[in-house]
Amino acid sequence: MNPYILAALLFGLGLGTTITFASSHWLLAWMGLEMNTLAIIPLMAQHHHPRAVEATTKYFLTQATAAAMLLFASTTNAWLTGQWDIQQMSHPLPITLITLALALKIGLAPVHSWLPEVLQGLDLTTGLILSTWQKLAPFALLLQIQPANSTILIAFGLASTLVGGWGGLNQTQLRKILAYSSIAHLGWMILVLQFSPSLTLLTLLTYFVMTISTFLVFKLNKSTNINMLATSWAKTPALTALAPLVLLSLGGLPPLTGFMPKWLILQELAKQDLAPTATLAAMTALLSLYFYLRISYAMTLTMYPNTLAGTTPWRLQHSQFTLPLAATTTATLLLLPLTPAAVALLTL
Repeated sequence: MNPYILAALLFGLGLGTTITFASSHWLLAWMGLEMNTLAIIPLMAQHHHPRAVEATTKYFLTQATAAAMLLFASTTNAWLTGQWDIQQMSHPLPITLITLALALKIGLAPVHSWLPEVLQGLDLTTGLILSTWQKLAPFALLLQIQPANSTILIAFGLASTLVGGWGGLNQTQLRKILAYSSIAHLGWMILVLQFSPSLTLLTLLTYFVMTISTFLVFKLNKSTNINMLATSWAKTPALTALAPLVLLSLGGLPPLTGFMPKWLILQELAKQDLAPTATLAAMTALLSLYFYLRISYAMTLTMYPNTLAGTTPWRLQHSQFTLPLAATTTATLLLLPLTPAAVALLTL
């Protein structure tokens, strides 16, 4: 892709998210979301492959549906209450409709089925943008409206953790596994959204760091399915030793960074007298842990039937820029001791 076009599209992505962040009026927020969608579509379809075009079409249709629903709900809210202000939502009908529209935008269960299909049709770089940056604007709106109907959020959260764990069990494609991982993590964030918005934000940031690290590991290995990971010992021995730890951090095992948000969320749910919900969420995390362990096993404990020529590519200089990978991997593995500082920030 022409660097000028790429720069313009990335600027459009940034501007769309910034407009949504800065807006207090529903029309402006909607406009930011639309700019976001339109800026990423050429990035998704840049490889003129039928799979990429199909994924782009599916993405466009779901995002257009969600945007139309959001516009309809905000117009309904203005009609019922005379308010266009995002933080002045008082009527339950538009609040529920907007929650549903934003759930469709980020891919929460039960309106999640587009996400694995779309992610599977993209390359890993665009997939990374879709899994991280594209979640920011809808989350900013969810945090602002603070849906009063707590039951619908808890239902969304539990359904997402369950679907995210269950859906990934039988997958061999890494991008689909990462899509289900994304759904499960979003479920955890939505569960605690109404009780502690700052904790949701912390979980979102740690999810971003862990996901960026995982995507970059797969990108460096040029792997798109589990079988291709078996050659990673020959390509990047040091990274292959660290990659299982990154995956276990995504699964939420101590003493890694991924344990911190899960621990704090379970604690918060228990404080709110939602022990059964916390138990169910913790049990669904075991489903996700299974497929992370499966990838770790494929990476570190299986060897590809190598030919002699294929055993030493790690001696060659990498053409890829590895500083972001080093930074995110370090953050993914070592931030748990900062939990007291995070808790202190949450209570400010």
